Amino acid sequence: MFDADRWGEIWNTLSRNKLRSFLTMFGVAWGIFMLVVMLGMGNGLSNAVLGGFEGFATNSCFIWTMPTTKPYAGFQRGRRFTFDNADIGLIRNNIAGVEQAIPQLQLGGWRSGNNVAYNGLTGAFSVYGTEPEVINVESLRITTGRFLNKHDLNQERKVCVIGKDVVDRLFAHEEPLGKYIKISGVYFQVIGTGKKSSSGEMGDNPNAKIYIPFTTFQKAFNSANQVHWFSIVAKPGVDVADVETAVKSLMARKHRVDPTDENAFGSWNMQKMYSMMNGLFLGISGLSWFVGICTLLAGVIGIGNIMLVIIKERTKEIGIRRSIGASPRSITSQIVMEALTLTVVAGYFGLLAGVGVLEVARTVAGEADFFKNPGVDLTVALVAFAVLIVSGLFAGLIPARRALAIKAVDALRAE
Repeated sequence: MFDADRWGEIWNTLSRNKLRSFLTMFGVAWGIFMLVVMLGMGNGLSNAVLGGFEGFATNSCFIWTMPTTKPYAGFQRGRRFTFDNADIGLIRNNIAGVEQAIPQLQLGGWRSGNNVAYNGLTGAFSVYGTEPEVINVESLRITTGRFLNKHDLNQERKVCVIGKDVVDRLFAHEEPLGKYIKISGVYFQVIGTGKKSSSGEMGDNPNAKIYIPFTTFQKAFNSANQVHWFSIVAKPGVDVADVETAVKSLMARKHRVDPTDENAFGSWNMQKMYSMMNGLFLGISGLSWFVGICTLLAGVIGIGNIMLVIIKERTKEIGIRRSIGASPRSITSQIVMEALTLTVVAGYFGLLAGVGVLEVARTVAGEADFFKNPGVDLTVALVAFAVLIVSGLFAGLIPARRALAIKAVDALRAE
């Protein structure tokens, strides 16, 4: 392999027709370039979309009530009902797959803004009554202070945690911790600030949320014995869809709702959405591998064809080498080394170009939410290169067998 004469002969053979060698190598380089770029771009999209789930409990679902659509137990269709405090214990104690059942309240209803004021400044933000465990479900990262705890809940403290947008609007030039904000006429002390940790938008933006203890919310805003919806987290290994079905069935019996009335409860299954997105990008990755490898193989086949042409041109040379005692192994290794040299050099530059394009894409995309950190890891690059080398071996072995099939006498007579 390290024979200088052999490498000199390989160089002379390949440089004899530079344009042909270049075009042949370009086909291989283009194949691995396409493979790397498609995988990298797919990873960029995947990082952006799946990054939208960062901070969320992906094994969770959210369940709320809606008007009934079927009459049942003497009640007419269209009846409105709500969850209550007793439902909290019912779900926690009777559904085996539930790890957390977090009751939630929202001031004014879904996506409503509420009048929040501090020191002459006002803003419209979503106000939630919740429990401390919600931080394990939503994409909220505490930046200063702390989040709600059990003491806040049990003692019905008038405290709150505010998002980044609330801080920017009401506390542009001062520290919010310890200050009191007024929410619909009730004062709450700021004990912490946070911001969203994901790039996606699922539900209300955590940056524009205000979190207060669930028990405090019920008393302060006349919501005694009400629960607007539940955030349900399943135990590890338990399918959230099964938990969702069990909770709806239990709540239907409790609130005397027709068990076949699918429209009486609204829900959002985070696990289902995450699995669907994950499956989509696994498919994109598989398609990228398929297209990239097919393109790569097309280039390698081109190398095999060129090697056959080179052998035909060197028929007399091969005959002379055979007649003076060159072993079949020597001739085979020479041809395989020439094919491998074309393949590896072309693959290296194709890989380099692909990585360069991904780096440019990373710089251009910056902090964009729709495209994040495109690239391929070292393992993928090594696998692609291994495929390339194996393909190069086959591209050389077939012409080598053709060369060995040539009889020395016939080769010496060739023009």
